[in-house]
Amino acid sequence: MSLRSAVSSAASPRPSVDPQVGGRLAALGRFCYRQRRWVLGFWAVVLVIGVLIGGRVFEGSVAGASSSASEADRGSAVVTAADPAKGTVTAVVDGRPVDDTTVRDAVTRATAEIAALPGVSSATDAYGPGPGAAALRSADGNASLVSVRMADTSTSAETTAVTQRLSAIQGEVGTDGAKVTVGGDLVLQDEVKKQTEKDTRFGEIVTLPLTLVVMVLVFGGLAAASLPVIGAVASVGGALLAMFGFSRIMDIDTSVLPIATVLGLGLSIDYALLMVQRFREERGHGAPIAAAVERTAATAGRTVAFSGLTVAVALSGLFVFTSPVLAAVSAAGVSVVVIAVAAALTLVPALLGFAGSRIKTPTAPVPDDGFFSRTVRRVGKRAVPVVLACTALLMAAGAPFLHADMRNSGAAVLPASSAGRQVAETIDQRFPQASAAPITVVVDSGAAVAQAYADDVVAKLPGVSGVRAVTPVSDTVSTIDVLVHGDPQGGQAKQVVKELRADRGGLTTQVTGGAASVIDFQDELRTRGPIALGLVALGTLILLFLMTGSVVMPVKALLMNLLSLGASLGALTLVFQDGWFSGLLGFSPTGGLETFIPVLVFAFAFGLSMDYEVFLLSRIKELRDKGHSCSRSVELGVQRSGRIITSAALLMVIVFAGFALGDMLMVKQMGIALAVAVAVDATVVRCLLVPAAMKLFGEFNWWAPAPLRRLHDRFGLSEHVELPEIGPAALPVQRPAAPKELVGTAP
Repeated sequence: MSLRSAVSSAASPRPSVDPQVGGRLAALGRFCYRQRRWVLGFWAVVLVIGVLIGGRVFEGSVAGASSSASEADRGSAVVTAADPAKGTVTAVVDGRPVDDTTVRDAVTRATAEIAALPGVSSATDAYGPGPGAAALRSADGNASLVSVRMADTSTSAETTAVTQRLSAIQGEVGTDGAKVTVGGDLVLQDEVKKQTEKDTRFGEIVTLPLTLVVMVLVFGGLAAASLPVIGAVASVGGALLAMFGFSRIMDIDTSVLPIATVLGLGLSIDYALLMVQRFREERGHGAPIAAAVERTAATAGRTVAFSGLTVAVALSGLFVFTSPVLAAVSAAGVSVVVIAVAAALTLVPALLGFAGSRIKTPTAPVPDDGFFSRTVRRVGKRAVPVVLACTALLMAAGAPFLHADMRNSGAAVLPASSAGRQVAETIDQRFPQASAAPITVVVDSGAAVAQAYADDVVAKLPGVSGVRAVTPVSDTVSTIDVLVHGDPQGGQAKQVVKELRADRGGLTTQVTGGAASVIDFQDELRTRGPIALGLVALGTLILLFLMTGSVVMPVKALLMNLLSLGASLGALTLVFQDGWFSGLLGFSPTGGLETFIPVLVFAFAFGLSMDYEVFLLSRIKELRDKGHSCSRSVELGVQRSGRIITSAALLMVIVFAGFALGDMLMVKQMGIALAVAVAVDATVVRCLLVPAAMKLFGEFNWWAPAPLRRLHDRFGLSEHVELPEIGPAALPVQRPAAPKELVGTAP
């Protein structure tokens, strides 16, 4: 060996190989790092297919999917079976006298041509024979309707042809005071799909750049900040593909799509944020990129997997309900969670392999003393007043939900500029005989028997303002349209529904309509809601017990989550029922909340609250297992995780607020409710209520009966792993310079 080689060998210690971290998640991280090109290629294919094919999920969605389990839906199904029709297209011709010759000629000509078009079952106007024509003429004589029923086998192209011909009436009557607006339930359904897709795209376009800016501020560099955004985009592509698959085997309500999308986007960003932050910590401790990826997968990856499991458990509770909307949300939501977790555990490690060297490494670890630790100490000194104040505040915030009114808003879910909404509101206001009755009784008999029931029973009920003539749907099915005083979905209308169901006159009847649908949904909540809540609570308690080994902390977490959830529902009621900030948010209050929105808010907000609970408890549990006292574990745990939880919550709020800027009322309600839930949970609950409660309970936080402790010792899920020491090769080694007299000597 030459002298130069000897000096070099003495100056540079032989590199040691870092010991591998055990466990499946660590192995998965190693695999994704080593095969990062294949992993990235796979997710690129998923994204492309998701955009090209999954993007068509809006076309296959169903606006207003219904269930055959409730009486209201069974009644609608009986009418549809007796007289099948796909729906109606309706035109309002307004601004000129109905008897104006030009208007009459244009309308009757269009009606005749439309009646001959393929896919049309019938076409009627205000000039036809029979008493029904009078219902299509407004009381002031300045507006009329053209109603077209499309056959059950009609196609979208045939419906479009009818819509175009009705719109063409505008050109025939001129623009001198005349206005033709085309709507109807088929147009309304199409507008709901298009507006939902538009709001979803708008939410993605608004939120992704904003989240990127926030993450640049959090990480101090573009490389680290871009990884969560890339992961979120890939997850959304996978989520669209999954929902497209579900739409082939079950009815997916249009409102489900943005809800699932916003959940997938938020969770993907949160999980990737957690992974990237842990990677930076490991790099700051001296780990090389490969070891840092492996250790990140073993620690943060375990937290992500556990968090995803708790969110999935919360969403799975919706499977208890028979409503197809809730079942679809549950299926789509669970699949979105699985995809978000899969992206965090596979795509993010691969991306770290590519961009790890460009990610800014912290120069110093997170200090043990800072804003969050000082806050915990201050809270601990006043634990009882803080717990009482926070509890009182959250209960007061949730109190408005006690007077919440559930309703189906119908066309009001669309913005005021929607043609479908304008036609629906015009019919309700100016064509009362043509508007949908708030209550419809479907009678399995001929018209004569149904008429006798209408005269003897229905018309005599208190609260009934009138009964329209019985409509024979077929020889064996008739319908009775019942009008009520006041709000069509108010308390009086609901009472009439109950009385009609109590006194069926010895006939086989089904009471349907808007008020009946609301009653049926509320009945299902009363009967199945406790079961769903119990299953979600039980699943959450078991998971948190397996993580912590305590029976106290899971119960506390459950109660605290219910408090933050109540605050979210209270804010939802104040804004969308009572009209607070409606002008600022750009909507008109409908006097209530969409029937299924509180249920969805509960499932999603509960899951997200548990998400942050897992983030925090994982750190506290890790410190506790290292020998710190309970109070010190809480102090350090909040200090070391507070910044990442706050950042994740801020990103979630941005995502939800971005979707709340859309025009669809249901999407807006979900966005506002979830933004409030996350903001309250990350501030009042995690920074104040949790530390104060932990201080009050002390060592009792970790209590469990002896049999359960033994059970946890055997089957418990450790939320952290023991990491081996980083080898010397990972640490920067200063290479001493060779002596000057040896430089240039021969080997």
